[in-house]
Amino acid sequence: MFEYGFLQQYWWFIISLLGGLLVFLMFVQGGNALIFLAGKDDRQRQMIVNSTGRKWEFTFTTLVTFGGAFFASFPLFYSTSFGGAFWVWILILLTFVLQAVSYEFQTKAGNLLGKNTFRVFLTINGCLAPLLIGTAVGTFFTGSDFIVDKAAAGDSLAPVISSWGSGWHGLEAVADIRNVLLGLALMFLAATLGCLYMTANIDDDALETNLRKSLLWTSSGFVVFFVAFVLAILLSEGYAVDGSGTVYMEKYKYWHNLIQMPAVLVIFLVGTVSVLYGIIRTLAGRSYRRGIWWTGTGTVLAVMAVFMIAGYNGTAYYPSSADLQSSLTIANSCSSEFTLKVMTYVSFIIPVVLAYIVYAWWSMDRKPITTSEIENTTDKY
Repeated sequence: MFEYGFLQQYWWFIISLLGGLLVFLMFVQGGNALIFLAGKDDRQRQMIVNSTGRKWEFTFTTLVTFGGAFFASFPLFYSTSFGGAFWVWILILLTFVLQAVSYEFQTKAGNLLGKNTFRVFLTINGCLAPLLIGTAVGTFFTGSDFIVDKAAAGDSLAPVISSWGSGWHGLEAVADIRNVLLGLALMFLAATLGCLYMTANIDDDALETNLRKSLLWTSSGFVVFFVAFVLAILLSEGYAVDGSGTVYMEKYKYWHNLIQMPAVLVIFLVGTVSVLYGIIRTLAGRSYRRGIWWTGTGTVLAVMAVFMIAGYNGTAYYPSSADLQSSLTIANSCSSEFTLKVMTYVSFIIPVVLAYIVYAWWSMDRKPITTSEIENTTDKY
């Protein structure tokens, strides 16, 4: 029923969708980054933590789902990146561990460290997690220092197919300014989404004023760094793949991808415009609080387009700067046809899961967070 080539393309689409949803849900990290900036007293900080605390499980679950889907559909990427660039992934996971611990223990009896210590941990997660994830994704366009030797699979009982060339094991990504630009763009985007979400989720005039002030500079930072990243990528060489699977450098490759895939170009432009509309409408209208849905939807679309540009149209989505022919493509790094086919049938239940998430979201957000709730409830993070 499904051809192997279609299954490979389909699962890159699923990965792109999950990536877009993950970035949208990182409004939790963005909100945490603003605990001490937008929250001017303990009451406001508690409201911020309670607002993001209602949704942090969604973000963490989506992160795990994204990683699991990548492992099952493109296992060679998973083993190469997680096995080689492990310092980056360890740091990312560590920040999420700090997040989980902070939500669970900051208001527990016997907390010797104090609430603000755990709020600092949440702030670290809010800044560092999107920065590191964005920098890691930037290597999809700029390349990483690894070599893949599939012939090594039969050499021993514990074969090492992929080897990393740098002792920094992924941290060397910060040496390429383009990776850092994407990391900073994602960090400011998460903070922007956090402002928009809490503006809609919290009913407090003083905090809302602080959030709208923060929205101005977080969104400005996002626009500057995102535009800089897009221009740098579109004007640089890219990792192209010919019909025989040979990888070579092509000038303006990612610009060519946009032009040669009109549907992706439309998705990217619609997403970008939607992101900006949600921000501008919120800044312009004092009573407008639904910007999160415009900017959130636009975020999902724009991130999907970025992933499609990196992987579709004969492009190596995880290029090797050490050995061009070791670069990973959708075709040479995917699971078997049988595995992808079984996973495809399982993926048909995704709409049911999404419907449940929407219902759970609606149930939690039926009433905005208020000062009265914070003062009278014992259900606090």
